[in-house]
Amino acid sequence: MLREALPLLPFGIVVVVFLIIPTITVLIGAVYADGVFTLDRIAALFTRTALSALTNSLLLSGISALVGAAAGAVLAWLIVSAAPDSTLRRAVLALCSVLAQFGGVALAFAFLATVGVNGVLTLWVQQLTGWNLAGSGWLYSLGGLVLVYTYFQIPLMVIVFTPALEGLRSQWREAAVSLGASTWAYWRDVAVPLLRPAFLGSVLLLFANAFAAYATAAALVSQGSLIVPLLIRTALTSDVVLGQAGFAYALALEMIVVVAVVMAAYRLVVRRSDRWLS
Repeated sequence: MLREALPLLPFGIVVVVFLIIPTITVLIGAVYADGVFTLDRIAALFTRTALSALTNSLLLSGISALVGAAAGAVLAWLIVSAAPDSTLRRAVLALCSVLAQFGGVALAFAFLATVGVNGVLTLWVQQLTGWNLAGSGWLYSLGGLVLVYTYFQIPLMVIVFTPALEGLRSQWREAAVSLGASTWAYWRDVAVPLLRPAFLGSVLLLFANAFAAYATAAALVSQGSLIVPLLIRTALTSDVVLGQAGFAYALALEMIVVVAVVMAAYRLVVRRSDRWLS
């Protein structure tokens, strides 16, 4: 028994060091101040600033997840429609694997250099039409973050949803056709119901991915606390209001709870789809 569990030891160490210990540290820091149990830091989560940041984070994550899931599902379907040994199919999947990880400062700089105030596309459009594409700085607002986040949400959706599309068996379509079903009837009554759990699970995964993202938003929004990760940054680094580390712990605990709920729902949804697509 011990010998069989020994290969899992490195993984267990990683989980303890990078997941369990930080989570316990955040929990203790959120409810203890100077060794005394208090809920003041938790109560601070219901202030206007904290609720506004949470609302923006939920909107950003939800909208980017839905848009990314819809566009990514269509792209994944087009990829699966190609021949399995197609060079184009392999190239697009490889590109999606790269773009799904293309975030942080590099992604923020790419958008700034393209549609920022002095971006290449902004200056080109302004020279041709006189219209300032950068507008009133929309790229640094919630709408701009939705656009930037969607950039890496779409390829991530392709990666996680393509296996579900590949799991659709040709026998199911043949059986539907033999019973007189049209292509539309097959997708409406067979394929879509089977793919719905996988699609919803992918949406939840994209939501969690966007909710926890920090570096891209931090590079675009250098000031202000538009979303929860940026509010944590402000609480830790602000020179105006000092001693807010405890509030940062409470915000981090809030994020852990939200992501835990989303991932639990994701597991339940995916377990249902596994019955059919495994």
